[in-house]
Amino acid sequence: MAIAEPTVAPLVPQLLEVRAHRRETADTATLTLAPTGPTALGDAAPRPGQFAMLAAFGAGEVPISYSAMAGHGGAVEHTVRSVGAATAALAAARPGDLVASRGPFGTGWDLDAATGRDVVVVAGGIGLAPLRGVVDAVLADRDRYGSVNVLVGARTPDDLCFAEHLRGWSARGDVEVAITVDRLGDPASRWPGAIGVVTGLLDGACFDPDAATAFVCGPEVMMRATVRALGVQGVDVADVQVSVERSMTCGVGHCGHCQLGPVLVCREGPVLPAARVLPLLEVRER
Repeated sequence: MAIAEPTVAPLVPQLLEVRAHRRETADTATLTLAPTGPTALGDAAPRPGQFAMLAAFGAGEVPISYSAMAGHGGAVEHTVRSVGAATAALAAARPGDLVASRGPFGTGWDLDAATGRDVVVVAGGIGLAPLRGVVDAVLADRDRYGSVNVLVGARTPDDLCFAEHLRGWSARGDVEVAITVDRLGDPASRWPGAIGVVTGLLDGACFDPDAATAFVCGPEVMMRATVRALGVQGVDVADVQVSVERSMTCGVGHCGHCQLGPVLVCREGPVLPAARVLPLLEVRER
């Protein structure tokens, strides 16, 4: 997994304009951002799994994964959950507003490792955002891969992101989409799907564990459980990639805020081999 070197000064933000705002859940929105000038993003096209440092003026800067790669006019998408001042300001941005962006930073998902193999995507909550690019890339070159399973877990039906995309993927007929929720939330909800943790969906997924590559993103406890459950299914941990989240401030490995054991997540991650990062995630913090 090669580390992308930004072609623009990594600590100098570039102005992006909000072109569209799509509400995903009550506290989560997807922003379509486009360069304000022809050189705003330089030559560094983002890859699925990478992130940018997004800033809302007067509110702060936070690391946010790309949920869709460069499209028409260099537009990208970021999905933001409001959990603090900066993310609240970003999630509230409307078309015409300006935000600042640095990046792309970090490692992306190694899709080449899945060539000719079955693909298993396991997402927990907003962890589907950095995995959406994986699914889009696989489906854009569908003949390159075997079976494709997209397994998604959310807290409640109302917390499910990318519902329209999930319906579209499922309707294709060449990808299996399964969704579960932890609980109904609204007692009157007529949720037709499964209730339980996302690892429970693995039993119904159709893939060859000896020829499968898994991509996993979500809360750390969910990722640990998923890697273990994949192992029970027979998937070698060497064939599992995970995306980890840490407090990334600089994006280039200078500040050290994102250190996870010997790993600087902003430079060596966020996408890492499960075999390398899982032992680090199991160390209890003091």
